[in-house]
Amino acid sequence: RVKKAIQTEQAPAAIGPYSQAITSEKLLFISGQLPVNPSSGTIEATDADHQAEQVLLNLRAVLSAAGLTFDHVVKTTIFLTDLTDFQAVNEVYKQHASTPFPARSTIQVAALPMGAKVEIEAIAQLV
Repeated sequence: RVKKAIQTEQAPAAIGPYSQAITSEKLLFISGQLPVNPSSGTIEATDADHQAEQVLLNLRAVLSAAGLTFDHVVKTTIFLTDLTDFQAVNEVYKQHASTPFPARSTIQVAALPMGAKVEIEAIAQLV
């Protein structure tokens, strides 16, 4: 099979017609993760740094379901509704990532699903 879905209850379920993650060849593509607490199904944090923490915990859960860690991540894309949150999100991000840090893009967007301030997607190397 060309692609395989990765699914875990430790991260929020997809809110649309997409998979939490897909493997293809030697890469894992993780869909954008929102700051949704998987237990409650809601966004509980109101500020960007606490939302980023939940997003990164959700990313870790999906990586773990694929047998990987954040060390396998080669690229991330961060979506922010306000670029003034860039530094606060960086402070949280660097607590989860290690050197050499993944390649990364950060983009300001007009809005995110569920009123989130932060969304992060990732690409990881399969082992």
